[in-house]
Amino acid sequence: MKKALIFMKVYWIQIIVILLIITVLIASGIFTVFCIKNYNLLESYTKRQTAGMMALWLPMMVITYVISMPLMVWMQVYFMQGGFAKMGQSKITLAQANVKWDEVIGMESAKKEAWELVKLLKDRSLVRAIGGKIIKGTIMIGPPGCGKTYLAKAIATECGLPLISSVGSEFIGMFVGVGTARMKNLFKEARALASVHSGCIVFIDEIDSFARPRGVDMGFGGTSDRNATINQFLTEMDGLRQTENNIVVIAATNVPEDDLDPAIMRAGRFDRKIHITKPNLDERVELFKFYLSRVKTSENVDKNLLARKALYFSPSDIDSMIREAGLIALREKRDTIDMKDLSEAYDRVTFGMKSNITLTKDEKIWTAYHEAGHAVIGYLLHPTNDVIKATIIPHKGSLGFVYQRPTEELHSSNREQLLASIKVSVASYVAERLKFGSTSSGVGGGSGSDFDTAMRIAYAMVWQYGMGKSGLIGNFSGMTSGGYNNQSLLSEKTKETLDMDVQAILQDCLKEVEQVLNSNRDALEYFAQELLSKEELEYDEIVAIFDKFNLQSAAKKA
Repeated sequence: MKKALIFMKVYWIQIIVILLIITVLIASGIFTVFCIKNYNLLESYTKRQTAGMMALWLPMMVITYVISMPLMVWMQVYFMQGGFAKMGQSKITLAQANVKWDEVIGMESAKKEAWELVKLLKDRSLVRAIGGKIIKGTIMIGPPGCGKTYLAKAIATECGLPLISSVGSEFIGMFVGVGTARMKNLFKEARALASVHSGCIVFIDEIDSFARPRGVDMGFGGTSDRNATINQFLTEMDGLRQTENNIVVIAATNVPEDDLDPAIMRAGRFDRKIHITKPNLDERVELFKFYLSRVKTSENVDKNLLARKALYFSPSDIDSMIREAGLIALREKRDTIDMKDLSEAYDRVTFGMKSNITLTKDEKIWTAYHEAGHAVIGYLLHPTNDVIKATIIPHKGSLGFVYQRPTEELHSSNREQLLASIKVSVASYVAERLKFGSTSSGVGGGSGSDFDTAMRIAYAMVWQYGMGKSGLIGNFSGMTSGGYNNQSLLSEKTKETLDMDVQAILQDCLKEVEQVLNSNRDALEYFAQELLSKEELEYDEIVAIFDKFNLQSAAKKA
């Protein structure tokens, strides 16, 4: 009986429309019977005349009563519920929350915080007994692909509550009023489910789509609509505390907390913030065990080695890597995945597919020495990075690349590491000059090029980190505009000094790279020739080349 009442409360408009249509059909039937009865009392001539007229009127009556009337009723109800504001809106449905708690791996710290939420949801009487307040809102903040949606489903499964899942972009539409109407509809459905199931979880993914800081409307209505959507969301969140209907809102976002509206993030709305990061080494081992258990693998698959190689991979990256390895094995008509497949899959996930660019003989030679410069300096001078791959096969529009990876997870860089990264970047420029006497466009071809990378690091060292030779300290990068009349807050002398510091760092790095490559010219030449003959060199082959010249990695020395 209770479920029937809840159903009528949610779908009362649809029920009225159906009843109205049934009433019209019954009335039409009664009227038809009455007309037939009176028709039989008429004379034969009058019957023929009436029958002829009815033959003309009947199609019009069918169109009017069977098609037009329901359409008119539907249009009236449609506008009553928000009209065109609901165009493109999908019906709110329950998500399949069938994720077991043990299946959530690679995010142990976040799971600990989420488990406290689960306990509060499962034992609300205990919370009220000690005078505590039940958590109504939780927001998960972290990079994409790290399992925020997965964790929300696990929370709902563990609590045994229904889960309504939505995306922030669903509350953004072409017409004013879209967000407000959909927000009301979402929480209306949640309250109905909470009444039936003694609780409900509302999950809103990518909440930043509508939850950015409110602003002043410039006359087009879009900002006002977004402001109204945020206001309605805040009202719904506050309303959850007025009546105890066991609704919990879980939101997820990839943007920093400061990029969201302060009113949403204040205490009392989202009472708990769960910060989710990419998995560490131990968590990556568990992730590889989990995903590899779903496929057939050969005995040579080393999960620990794969976890060390997949540094900074998210759970979705690892899943994608294993699925790609499965496709590679399938193409070769094998039913098991081996390390070769996983290594190739790693390259595809990290570097993308090989490009169809065809290099000329001269371009290959230039590219080989260009990449050899990166590899030699990276191996000999970088204190934290291993050189694990070098190739002159084009990927992602690049003619070749040398891939370096930290030997362990790093979250900050010191002066030595920053300088080493600059040296690796300018090494291609020096190597080309040593071999050919000039350089190519490959050293400075746009954003992400070698010079671009080197200058960005040097700029940050001087303008932001206080690492310049002049001794000037402070973060100057945000002071070039914003003062009186939007003028620079820095004097021309200060800017000139900072620019000179940047060039000093670049020139010092350039000189050291020249000395190292001149001293190890044989290794540079041999490395380039190996690249030309094999086109790709893996980690073991790279180490073997430097061992041939008795050269040791700077990362291993450290």
